[in-house]
Amino acid sequence: VQLQASGGGLVQAGGSLRLSCAASGHAFRSYTMGWFRQAPGKEREFLARIDWSGSGTYYADSVKGRFTISRDNAKNTVYLQMNSLKPEDTAIYYCAGQYVPNQSVPMRQRFGYWGQGTQVTVSS
Repeated sequence: VQLQASGGGLVQAGGSLRLSCAASGHAFRSYTMGWFRQAPGKEREFLARIDWSGSGTYYADSVKGRFTISRDNAKNTVYLQMNSLKPEDTAIYYCAGQYVPNQSVPMRQRFGYWGQGTQVTVSS
């Protein structure tokens, strides 16, 4: 599975962006997918994940209520709608796939596939 993230850019604080992650291959439809971000000098941070059907979602507290993850299996695409953006949301955003539940490792180690990242910059 190859993942291609897009939709990043420069936005003012309080604005919105929608990120997309297009996946190749039919296996996408069976994968739980996720979004992460990494700011300079910081570890990669989990944001949200969505199960294969789209009915089960889980969010980090830092983005709950502002970000929404969704997917369209017909288009092999997962989305991250980001509202009320803040300067501290500035980071490179990554999509990830093939989630394997494993409470003994950090969230970022539970995903087997990663996209290349898309830059999001929020100006104050």
